[in-house]
Amino acid sequence: MMLPRIANQRAIVDRRALADAVSAAFAEQGDRSRPAVVELLRGALDSGRAELARRLEARPSAGTECAHGQAFLVDQLVRVIHDHVVGKVYRASNRSTGERIAIIAVGGYGRGEMAPHSDVDIAFVTPIKPTSWCEQVIEAILYFLWDLGLKVGHSSRSLDEVVRMAKSDLTIRTALLEGRYVWGDRDLFDAASARFWNEVVNGTEKQFVAEKLQERNERHKRLGDSRYVVEPNVKEGKGGLRDLHTLYWIGKYIHKVRDASELVDVGLLTAEEYRAFRRAENFFWAVRCHLHAITRRAEDRLTFDLQREVAMRMNFADRPGKSAVERFMQYFFLQAKQVGSLTGVFLAQLDGQFARQKRSFFASLRSRRKKVGPFFIEGGKLGVPAEDTFQQDPVRLVELFAVAASEKVEIHPEAMRLARRDAGLIDAAVRKDQRANALFLDVLTSRNDPETVLRWMNEAGVFGRFVPDFGRVVAQMQFDMYHHYTVDEHTIRAIGLLASIEKGEAKADHPLASEVVGKVASRRVLYVATLLHDIAKGRRGDHSVLGAEVAMKLCPRLGLSAAETELVAWLVRWHLLMSATAFKRDLADYKTIADFVNTVQSQERLRLLLLLTIVDIRAVGPGVWNSWKRQLLGDLFVSAEEVLRLGHKQHGRAERIIAKKKAVGAILKERDNLIGTVGRQLGDAYWIAEPEDIIALNLQQMDQALGELLSVEAHWYPARGATLVTVLAADHPGLFYRIAGGIHLAGGNIIDARIHTARNGTAVDNFLVQDPLGRPLNEASQIERLKNAIADALANRVKLVPQLAARPLARPRADAFDVRPIVIFDNKASNRFTVIEVGARDRPALLNRLARALFEARLIVHSAHIATYGERAVDTFYVTDVLGEKVDSEARMKAVEKRLLEAAEDRKVKAAA
Repeated sequence: MMLPRIANQRAIVDRRALADAVSAAFAEQGDRSRPAVVELLRGALDSGRAELARRLEARPSAGTECAHGQAFLVDQLVRVIHDHVVGKVYRASNRSTGERIAIIAVGGYGRGEMAPHSDVDIAFVTPIKPTSWCEQVIEAILYFLWDLGLKVGHSSRSLDEVVRMAKSDLTIRTALLEGRYVWGDRDLFDAASARFWNEVVNGTEKQFVAEKLQERNERHKRLGDSRYVVEPNVKEGKGGLRDLHTLYWIGKYIHKVRDASELVDVGLLTAEEYRAFRRAENFFWAVRCHLHAITRRAEDRLTFDLQREVAMRMNFADRPGKSAVERFMQYFFLQAKQVGSLTGVFLAQLDGQFARQKRSFFASLRSRRKKVGPFFIEGGKLGVPAEDTFQQDPVRLVELFAVAASEKVEIHPEAMRLARRDAGLIDAAVRKDQRANALFLDVLTSRNDPETVLRWMNEAGVFGRFVPDFGRVVAQMQFDMYHHYTVDEHTIRAIGLLASIEKGEAKADHPLASEVVGKVASRRVLYVATLLHDIAKGRRGDHSVLGAEVAMKLCPRLGLSAAETELVAWLVRWHLLMSATAFKRDLADYKTIADFVNTVQSQERLRLLLLLTIVDIRAVGPGVWNSWKRQLLGDLFVSAEEVLRLGHKQHGRAERIIAKKKAVGAILKERDNLIGTVGRQLGDAYWIAEPEDIIALNLQQMDQALGELLSVEAHWYPARGATLVTVLAADHPGLFYRIAGGIHLAGGNIIDARIHTARNGTAVDNFLVQDPLGRPLNEASQIERLKNAIADALANRVKLVPQLAARPLARPRADAFDVRPIVIFDNKASNRFTVIEVGARDRPALLNRLARALFEARLIVHSAHIATYGERAVDTFYVTDVLGEKVDSEARMKAVEKRLLEAAEDRKVKAAA
C-alpha cells in the first residue's frame, strides 16, 4: 500500500534538504553531532506540523488530507533518521545477510492516516533473530523518535516471530494487515508480507471476521452502546472511525483489497455507499485532527468544552432555533448513523458471499421460507422478494416494520438496504394513506418490542420520512449536561421504557407506574404523546406549546379521534408540569396541589401525565432517575388523586393534624407520649408539612436533646435515596445559610430543606442531603463529617465563604455552558409564602450563597427545594418577611432580585465571615 499523493510535499518537509543538513552536521561535529541532529529533526517536525495546521485551517473539512499529510511527515523523518543511523552512526561496510532491517508502518500509521498527536506504530523486521548491529540500529532510531517527543509503539521481530505472533494475537494480526513499507530492506518487507498472507491469513477468514465483530461489540459496550451519546468518542465510539476501519479490515482480510474503494469491486458496497463511507471518514478525520490541534494531545473524545470550538473551526454557524454547536453535532450524529447503516449492508453482503460458498455464516441453519404478506421470513429474518417491492407500493415501507413487530423477527440487512434506498418514495400521498397510518400506529403501540422496531425504522430513514416533524429532530442533540442522548434516541428509549412498564418488567423500579398503567383508558394516546413530547425541540419558541400544535395536526392523520387528539395535545403541552411541580414546589402546601389539580382536571390525565413524566426522565440518561424523584412524583400523584377523587373539598386543617398525630403515634408505639410532651412545642404548620416518619424521628431527637444548645442527627433515609440531617438549635437569623454552608463543606448537596421554629424558640430544621453526583451519604465516616461540619459552622469555628469558594466543581465541564442567572417571584403559588425561584449554574455552595443573600435581605426561609438539570440548578425558596408577610412590594422584590443575582453569578467570592 502506498500513501496517496500529497499536494506540495516539500512545503511540509523537504527530505533531501533535511538529509543534507543532518549529513553536514555530522561531518562538522562527528560523534558529538547528536544534539544538532535532533534540533534539525525537531525543527522539521514543528514546521511540518505548522504547515499541516495551516492547511487544516484553510480547509477545515479536509480531514483525510490532513491525516495523510501527518503520516507523510513522519515517513520522511523516519527515512532521514534510518539513513543517518545506518550510514553514519553505525556504518557497517560488510554486512551479513542477517544484518538487514525493514521498517514497516503498522496500524493507523500503516494505513497512512494519523492525527497530529497519534501514536507512531512501527515494526522492525529482521531475517533472523536480531544481531547486535540490528539491535543498535533499532535502538538508535527509537531514541531519535523519542527525543522528538513522538509516542512510539514499536516491535522488533524476526520473520518467523512475525508469523507466530500474528497467528496467536488478533491485535498484532490487525496491525500487520495494514503493514506498509516505509524504509530499509524492501525484499525483506516483501517476504514478510508474502508469509503473512500465505501462512497467517489463508484459511482464517471466518475466524477473523467473527473475532473482529466480537471486539467491536465489546468496544461499543465499554463506551456506551449507542451512536447518540452526547460526548462521543470520534475514534472508538459506536458509528465512529474504528467502525469504518473494521469494515476495511474485514474487506482486506477476505478479498485482499488495497484501498477502501475496492470494496465496491468485490461487491461489499455499492458506489453510492462507498461515497457515504468516504464522506463519513473524511468528516470524522477532520473532527479528530481539530481535537488534537486544540488540545495539543491525543484527544479523541468530543467533550462539551471542545464541541463549541470544533464547530467554530469547521465553520458551522447559528441558525434560528439551533446554535452552531447543535448543528455541528447533528451532522456528526447523522454521519455516525450512516456508518451504522453501512455496517449493516456490508455484513449482509458478506453473509451472502459466505452463504454462496455453501457454508452458513453468522446465522443459524437456513430454514424454509414462510410468506407473510408481500414479504417472506427465512432463517429468522424478514426479507423482501424483489428489488422493486417498495417501488410497486411505497406503503410497504411502513408495512415491513409492522410485520417485523407483529412476527417478532429481525429485518434482513438487504431488506434494510432497499428500505433505506427507497425511503424517498414516502411522499404526501403515502403519509395520508389510511392503511400506512394504521400500520405505523401498530408499530408504535406494539406489545412486543416497539423500541427496537422504531429504531430500525429510524436507521432506515423511513421514520423521519413518514413523520417529517420527527425527521427534524433526528440526530439533534441538546447542548447541555442533562440530556445524554439525541432527541430521536431519547424519544425511542422513552417508548421502550413505557412498553417495559406496561409488560410489568419494571415493578421494582416503578411500583406506582406499574400499577397505574393498567388503569389507563387509552394506550394509543399514551404512546403517541410519548412520541410527540419533544417533537418541537430545536424550533424557536416553547417546545411544549409548539409540540401541542404538531399533535393537533398529526394525530387525526394517524387515525386518532378528536377526543384522543385533544388529550395527546394536552399531554405534550403540559408534559413538564408534573416534574416541575414535584421538584420545584412544596408538596406540603395545599395550594401547590390545588393549582396542579386545577390544570390536570381528571384522573385519566393524571395517570397519563405520571407515566409520561417517568419515562421522559428515565430516558434522559443513566443516573438521572433516583428514589428521591420517585418519592416526590409519587407524593404528588397520591395527593392530586385524592383531591380529584373526593372533589375540591379541602380536609379541615384540624382534622389533617389529628390524622397525622395518630399516624405518628403508630410509629412511636410505646413512646407515643412524646406527641403530648415535646410535640406540644411544634405548631400546626410543622405537623402539616412534615411526613409522619420524619416527625417520629424529630420528636425522639427533641426529647434526647432537652437542655442541649445544639443537636445534629443524620440518618440514611432509603425511602428518599438521601441522608436526613436534622438540626436542633436556638433559632437566630442566618441559621439556615450557616447550616447549608456546613453541609456543603462536608461534601453534601442539599436537595430539600424544611425550616421550623418551635414555640420555645428552638429551630427544628430538616435537610435531605446527597453527594454532588446524587448518591447518598450513608457511610459512618460521612455522617460523622456532616455532624462535625455543621457544629463548626454554627460555632463560627470555620470561615465559610473562602473555604466554600475553594471547593472543586462536581461537574468540571460545566464551564463549557453559559447559564445566565434568573430570579422569578411567584405570589400565587402559595397562600402563606412568596415563592422565589432562582436558576443558575450548578456549583458548590450555591444554596449557601443564595440563603445568605436572603438573610441579608431580611427574609425568612420556611422551605427550600433544589432541582438540578446537568449544569443548571433551580433553587426554590418559600419565604416571608420578618413579620411573616409575603413579599409583594415591587421595590422590595427588585432589591431581593439584585442580591440573589449577585450571589448566583459565577465569580470568586471575596473572603468574608
